[in-house]
Amino acid sequence: MNERIRVRFAPAPTGYLHIGGARTALFNWLFARKTGGTFVLRSEDTDLARSSLKSEKTIMDDLLWLGLPWDEGADKWDAGLLDKDFGPYRQTERLSIYREHAERLLQKGLAYPCYCTEEELEERRKISLAGKETPRYDGRCRELSADEEKKYISEGRKATLRFKVPPVKVLVEDLIRGEVRFDAELIGDFVLMKSNGTPSYNFAVVVDDSTMHISHIIRGDEHLTNTPRQILLYQALDAPVPCFAHIPMILAPDHTKLSKRHGTTSVEEFREQGFLPEAIINYIALLGWAPEADQEFFDEPPRADESPVLKTILSNMTEAFSLERVARNPAVFDAEKMKWMNGHYIRKKSGKDLLLMDGGRKPSALAYLKEAYPELPPDSESLEGIVEALKDQIQLMREIAPAAEVFLNEEIPLEKEALEALKWENSRVVLEILAEEINKEHNGVPELIAAVQSAFLARCGKKIRGKELYFPIRAALTGKVHGPELTQVIPLLGKEKIKNRIEEALKNSCQTTAGI
Repeated sequence: MNERIRVRFAPAPTGYLHIGGARTALFNWLFARKTGGTFVLRSEDTDLARSSLKSEKTIMDDLLWLGLPWDEGADKWDAGLLDKDFGPYRQTERLSIYREHAERLLQKGLAYPCYCTEEELEERRKISLAGKETPRYDGRCRELSADEEKKYISEGRKATLRFKVPPVKVLVEDLIRGEVRFDAELIGDFVLMKSNGTPSYNFAVVVDDSTMHISHIIRGDEHLTNTPRQILLYQALDAPVPCFAHIPMILAPDHTKLSKRHGTTSVEEFREQGFLPEAIINYIALLGWAPEADQEFFDEPPRADESPVLKTILSNMTEAFSLERVARNPAVFDAEKMKWMNGHYIRKKSGKDLLLMDGGRKPSALAYLKEAYPELPPDSESLEGIVEALKDQIQLMREIAPAAEVFLNEEIPLEKEALEALKWENSRVVLEILAEEINKEHNGVPELIAAVQSAFLARCGKKIRGKELYFPIRAALTGKVHGPELTQVIPLLGKEKIKNRIEEALKNSCQTTAGI
């Protein structure tokens, strides 16, 4: 392992894992695995009102489901599995570390207490906006006298701690965007420690990254504007400045930032809908990254050790990944494209794997089938066969339940095309012959169909094949004219169900054919 390469993914445990956060985690994970480095999972839980251990666990579960385990994190720290060099990994457990670093900056004269109230700051912000100026702190508490400070304290004001931003130009040497320059004078003195004793985002992240020896920061480009503040803090703390790589934002189809108003955005929601981890990982990797081979799927070639498909995908991605191939321009999220890709990975699995994967939890076929059909038949082989027959017809695992009504419901609805096919001239005869032949012993479905054709020729004096033969049979047995192969449908339905459906079709839909 390359001990010098250390990357981190640091979500706030205030909700679910956003698809953009999953991509950030994936790029960090791939970079760590490619370089033999360390992947750190950190919890930015200083939003005390919204953070929770439940959300933290949900995020961890989603990362593991996506095949992205971490080398260091709060769970391993809690279990005593890590050295004491870099932990803890939750910000709320690191408050003494932030206070220590804040005191260092205060002693060096690089920070100062600010007694401005929220109301005063908001009023000045409005004045700046009215004058068409960029709001920033005006530094009025920078040089408070002892008497002024004593007066504010006597008034009961709680101080924040602000950083003295020097009048310099800040150069960000970004591994993706190249050189980006910022004028620090436009930033204004920013808060390091809030009046409630918790650190600001920019201060906490710098202290965390420097004390955890993070070498590369790979994150969304919405954080690029935070980078000059953070570089100034690294320098003030005499800490090495890590390498930055800002990956492109993920946009919705309308080219605005992807958010809940555009529909599903979290990994858990996609999972509930029936997306497989293979499809999500494969798709989000291509949002802003283009491998040299210009490949779309990463499951080929399979690994020699017959590893699971997800492991093969991540292995192939690791081999191909490089930050040099990450784009600067935003990527547009296309849920339909990911859905199409999901269909590819569903078809790659066996009916048995789809039925029971993930311990029977969603997105397994069994979970969706149990939800729709509480009293499932106990024959697991039958269910495996049903899933195998239907897997080419679906793109999401949740679609398995409505598709399975063909096999599990006693009565089936007839689509318009099916109704029309049942009214064709020869449909009644085809089904009457099938009802007779299904009672006989045949060596498989092909022999059964051949017997129906022979009987039709004998009865009608002409041959029948193609749509005229297959569409009425499909329509009667499944309510559709397209779908699984009859070689799968007929054995799974069984003789009794087939006879009942033929009888229903003959009674309600098929016309009587004169002259036969």
